[in-house]
Amino acid sequence: MAREHYPTTAEVIEGARLLALRYPEVCRLRTVGRSRAGRPLLLLTVGHGSRNALVVAGPHANEAAVGGATVLHLANRIADDRERGDDDGTSWHFLLCIDPDGAALNEPWLSGPYTLRGHYEHFFRPCFAEQPEWLPAAGTPDPALPETRALLGVLDALRPVLQCSLHGIDVGGSFVQLTSDVPGVPERIGKSAAELDIPLESGSSDAFQWPSPGPGVYVMPPDGDPTTVGDGAHSTWAHARRYDGVTAIVEVPMWACDRIADISPHPAPDHALRAAGAALRRDLPRVARVLDNLDPQLVGADCPMLRTVKELVGIGPRLSADWDPAVRPPDAAPLPPMTTARVTSIEVYAQRIPLRAAAMLRRIADVPCVTALVDEWCAAYESAYRPRWVPVADQVEQQARSVIAVYEELRT
Repeated sequence: MAREHYPTTAEVIEGARLLALRYPEVCRLRTVGRSRAGRPLLLLTVGHGSRNALVVAGPHANEAAVGGATVLHLANRIADDRERGDDDGTSWHFLLCIDPDGAALNEPWLSGPYTLRGHYEHFFRPCFAEQPEWLPAAGTPDPALPETRALLGVLDALRPVLQCSLHGIDVGGSFVQLTSDVPGVPERIGKSAAELDIPLESGSSDAFQWPSPGPGVYVMPPDGDPTTVGDGAHSTWAHARRYDGVTAIVEVPMWACDRIADISPHPAPDHALRAAGAALRRDLPRVARVLDNLDPQLVGADCPMLRTVKELVGIGPRLSADWDPAVRPPDAAPLPPMTTARVTSIEVYAQRIPLRAAAMLRRIADVPCVTALVDEWCAAYESAYRPRWVPVADQVEQQARSVIAVYEELRT
């Protein structure tokens, strides 16, 4: 990238359109569906090979910007290769943004400045049921979202050997989750992360009990394993398995936290985990009390942000049940070895969730008590982890290299 800049969805679409015009024999841009608000879901295809790889940007609204930048980076690179005759028989397909409605609610931040407080000034992430990668719960009458139906239609039509879902986090490290083990990936993403000075998330709370073949890589357990509930078992990630395809969920941080890569034993894990759980159970009710005391006219009608806030404060007591010794069921499986990386990832998570809830509530009702919570928790977040900004170009490069690493290692 020429400058420090996250592209808007409109800029990503324009970039894809220009690429298709520049390489008309190689690139095609088409609409594969519409969002709930009627925005087009666009698929950019590069190449004419019989084998397919799919890259999905924007599965979470607060992560759409880096994914959009990465798909343009990868599409330009592959189009150049195909134009020069370098073709290994794979067509690459890029869903430019699977949740453009949600992405639009985060866009006021994209022009900068890129500060943690600025990020949460304009933060939005939909509730679980409104995230396009998740399938309706089994046995419920709820229909799949139109975005989800579009993604499933693309998967069924392409039967890709590889699906890559582009994600990002605010504070942490880079990591990859895989639906099947792909040897060689840990070494390659580790080398790239070291070159770019991005720590590998070596104990991610997102994959707390998943097998890890190497730092920063996690393999989803098979369907039916209880550790996949809420992540893999009911998602579009597992859909490619029916075609013998592999899905890679690629995460990069906006701000790096170096402790997230420390695999040494934590000096006091029981105390730290209890403190993190207690913080969740203390802070989310603070948001709930503010919500309960707001004038209904001030909060207004139900909206995506309000639905997420209500979900977060409602599920708060259950969020720490996997790892907090104070509330874990007595028959729960033993915790994995609690390294500094694992404990730090959980501590970051425990601070991130209440901050997200308060930030979205502030956007609904900008009143002093809510703003004070966001200010307090942003300051505490920065103080606890001393996050350092990862340049946008480096975020994009790490995400793109991770995609290519999985693809090339899968092909060997």
